[in-house]
Amino acid sequence: MNIALLGYGKMGKIIEKIAAERKHNIVLKIDFYNQNELTTENLKNADVVIEFSTPTSVIGNIQHCFEAGVPVVVGTTGWYEHLPEIKQKCLESNGTMLYASNFSVGVNIFFHINKLLAKLMNKYPYYDVQVEEIHHTQKLDSPSGTAITIAEGIIENLDTKKEWVNILTSDGDNSASDNVKNDQLLIESFRIENIPGTHTVIYDSEIDTIEFKHTAHNRNGFALGAVLAAEWIRGKKGFFPVAEMFDFGT
Repeated sequence: MNIALLGYGKMGKIIEKIAAERKHNIVLKIDFYNQNELTTENLKNADVVIEFSTPTSVIGNIQHCFEAGVPVVVGTTGWYEHLPEIKQKCLESNGTMLYASNFSVGVNIFFHINKLLAKLMNKYPYYDVQVEEIHHTQKLDSPSGTAITIAEGIIENLDTKKEWVNILTSDGDNSASDNVKNDQLLIESFRIENIPGTHTVIYDSEIDTIEFKHTAHNRNGFALGAVLAAEWIRGKKGFFPVAEMFDFGT
């Protein structure tokens, strides 16, 4: 399969390596320095595009893929307020797109179990809940897209929480959390050097604490998942959240 990479930073380079190991060809690599090569003609040389760029460039990149008629797998986060309009454009253009806040197999298992756990904990309202996420200091968005997906899975299944709020904590100062309302789900974000991604759901009561945690050891799981998504989406038409690829049932 021929793959185009839109975004050639750390993730793009790992995706390139894993794609080659799975016998795919990288036919186009776009980063900040060669934007002039992002053309419809060049994109049409690819069977699938994998997009890992930045929140400021992702919308334009997606639209280029629709115009070229090439399926696109989108791993960039921090732009989801535009999802409804992108979905509409995808369907109107008879395009193909799959998006995810995280393509890792382990994280998507975590997402599924998180929803099941929230359903169970809904019976025990004396537990409060919050989400913690830790990432490297180069991460551009806060909270992480993964943390938002976790929070939304909790809110969908827990009657006591209506919305999430985010606090970016530094130097151990979490005093801002005192202003979080009872019906708000706190996502506390930390930025620490060389942390690929750690997400923890904490249910706490006067009696005990339950922690549900996923720790990424490196970026390889994210990259492998993106390549698996490219393999899955080829030949399909439509707009897909990653849950349709990871069909865990009920």
